[in-house]
Amino acid sequence: MRYQFVRDNEGQFAVRSLCRVMEVAPSGFYAWRTRPQSARASATDTLVKQIKAASETSRQTYGSPRIYRELRAQGVSCGLNRVARLMRRHGIKARRKRRFKKTTDSRHALPIQPNLLDRRFMTPKPNRRWASDITYIWTAEGWLYLAVVMDLYHRRIVGWSMQSTLEQPLVNQALAMALAARRPAPGLLHHSDRGSQYASGEYQQLLDQHGIECSMSRKGNCWDNAPVESFFSTLKQELVYDQGYQSRRDARSEIFEYIEVWYNRQRRHSALGYLSPDEFERRHREDDTLS
Repeated sequence: MRYQFVRDNEGQFAVRSLCRVMEVAPSGFYAWRTRPQSARASATDTLVKQIKAASETSRQTYGSPRIYRELRAQGVSCGLNRVARLMRRHGIKARRKRRFKKTTDSRHALPIQPNLLDRRFMTPKPNRRWASDITYIWTAEGWLYLAVVMDLYHRRIVGWSMQSTLEQPLVNQALAMALAARRPAPGLLHHSDRGSQYASGEYQQLLDQHGIECSMSRKGNCWDNAPVESFFSTLKQELVYDQGYQSRRDARSEIFEYIEVWYNRQRRHSALGYLSPDEFERRHREDDTLS
C-alpha cells in the first residue's frame, strides 16, 4: 500500500519526498516497481481507469453508487464497496452541490388551484401526473428562462422551452411540446407552483382544452414540486455553474444537449433504480408487453 501510494503520486511530487513521508526507502520502491505486476494489481489498475472514465463521462457528477451501476451496466465485474474505496484512494469524487434558490413570484390576484398532487410523486403509468416549473440561467446577454414539463412516472423532461423573457409563451410552448410528444388521454394531473404564468387564464384554458386537471403547490412550499426542483438543481450543478455563457444561444445549445442527450437518455436516476428515464420507460414498456 505504501509503495502504491508513492506510485500513484510520483507525477506530482518527488519520489524521495513521497518515500520519506511513507517511511520507505527509495531503493525499495524502485525495486517494487520493476517487479511483474500481480493479476489483482493489474485488475485494480484497470478498474481505476474504468472508474475515471465513467466519472469523466458523467462530468464528475456521479458518486460511487452511480459509478458502480454504470460499470455493472457495461459488464464490469466489481463491488460497490470496492468502487467507493478506490474512488476515495484516488481522489475521484462528485462535485459538491450548491444551494438552490427558488425564484417564483406568486404575488398576483389570479385564481389559485388546490394542491391535488399532495406530494404523490410516484405513479404507475406514464402521462398520469406531470409537473412544471421555471428557472433562470444567467448569460452575458442577460437572463435566459427555462420552463420544463416532467412526467413523474419516469422523471423524463417531456416538454421544455427557453426564452429571453418570462412572458406567457415560455410556459405555453413547454406544455405544447409535451402534449405533441406524449398525447396524453384526458384525466392527466398537471402540477405547478402558483406563478402567474401557470395561474393565467390562457394557460388554464390550454389545460381545460386537453382535459387536464390542475394542481398547484402551497404558498412558499418548494417541496410540493420537489422532483422538478431537484432537476433544476441537478442541471445547474452538473452544467450551468461550470459555464460562463457569452450568449443565450450558447446556453440554449448546451441545455438542449443536456436535457435530450444526457438527462433523458443516459443519466442514472436514484428514484428509478439508477436507470435513465429512457431505459426505465423502455424496460417497463417491455414488461407491460410480456405481461
